[in-house]
Amino acid sequence: MKNITARELALLVGKAVEEEGAYANLALNKVLEQYQPGKLDRAFATELVYGVLRNLNTIDWVLAHFLKQPLASQTVWIRNILRMGTYQIMFMPRIPDSAACNESVNLAKKYGHEGAARFVNGVLRNVARQQHSLDYPDPKEDPVDYVALKYSHPTWLVERWLKEYGFDQTVALCQANNRPAPNTVRTNTLKITRENLIARLQEEGVEAVETKYVPEGLNLSGFLSYRSLKTFQEGLFQVQDESSMLVAHVLNPASGSRVLDAASAPGGKTTHLAQLMGDTGQILAFDLYAHKLNLIMDNCKRLGIHSVQIEVADARDIHKKYQGWADYVLVDAPCSGLGVLRRRPDARWRKDPSQLPGIVRLQKEILQSASKCLRPGGVLVYSTCTITREENIGVVEDFLKEHPEFIMGDLRQFLPPGLDREATAENGYLQLLPHIHGMDGFFIARLRKKDLNRNA
Repeated sequence: MKNITARELALLVGKAVEEEGAYANLALNKVLEQYQPGKLDRAFATELVYGVLRNLNTIDWVLAHFLKQPLASQTVWIRNILRMGTYQIMFMPRIPDSAACNESVNLAKKYGHEGAARFVNGVLRNVARQQHSLDYPDPKEDPVDYVALKYSHPTWLVERWLKEYGFDQTVALCQANNRPAPNTVRTNTLKITRENLIARLQEEGVEAVETKYVPEGLNLSGFLSYRSLKTFQEGLFQVQDESSMLVAHVLNPASGSRVLDAASAPGGKTTHLAQLMGDTGQILAFDLYAHKLNLIMDNCKRLGIHSVQIEVADARDIHKKYQGWADYVLVDAPCSGLGVLRRRPDARWRKDPSQLPGIVRLQKEILQSASKCLRPGGVLVYSTCTITREENIGVVEDFLKEHPEFIMGDLRQFLPPGLDREATAENGYLQLLPHIHGMDGFFIARLRKKDLNRNA
């Protein structure tokens, strides 16, 4: 590694996220690519970046107790040095408090001045001594602020979840969002079996453990990056969470059929559908942006898939050209993304409740258009990576009220053992939650268009 510490790498990313509005994963990848740290430094820098962002509410609240002036009055460098130091003290017990303080002081000297270094030293030593004596809001008298500060989530989000899930479930959900997500991949069974992929990964020094539910899934650990693996380069797997893999299984397209994927980029579900169909038939994949569709074709080329065709289109207009064309339709709708907060630690701070009505309106418009592309007797799956009622079952219920020609179908036969016992599966939909199912928060509903000629 070039002459830079893991803590300094994390500091550069923190500055880019806060001052430039960069996405944490992209900023981190850019810094790691530039400085090429070793395995341990890469892991440490990654934990610092994501850990601080996940626990930002808690960290800033703790720091406020030991600052005479608001944290915002500090430079972006000193502010993030304080946050990283506090994270190490509070959440990384294997690092001695003295090391967290001393290394933070060294950074403050480099990115500030002697006075700033003394300031950082004093604040962090107070945090180390007094963190456990701080009083959080009373969970019974003020549950919203308690959860928001203790488990570091936006107040508006905590308020919603407390109403929908209750106190215990909300705490468990927030805790799940604060744990790093597993590195989950889908075996490309067009090229290799899951068992043989495990063996190949082990040859590369990667530990691979089968996922709990989906038959193609693996959780990987002990590697630098996916792209560095020969197994990835050879197209033996696709990066995809287990809940996302369930979507194609629920659609369950027959070999040789015609499938329309209304909002397809970056193509995880698209390529999974092709895989389940044995790369037969025809899959039409749409997206609003050409560069996103190019990602799909890049994946198809790597995975050895030939049955996917791409087309730039607004998903709200696809019925104008493809009415009645498809045997199967997938609407993996744009959404608030509140089911994948564990994967995107900075996302919780970017969300805005005022965005939701517009998102729901877009989802309904896409579903309306895509549904018209389905032939009588065909199947449509509506899915999102969020957990809000209005974006999920709310959208489906409103659609069904307007479209009596569609009915919900029992999901149980399409679900792996364990998930087939979910209470709502018989009614045609599934809401997956990170703290309950151990995977990303996802919604999946299966609808069938009646074939009036068959009285069905």
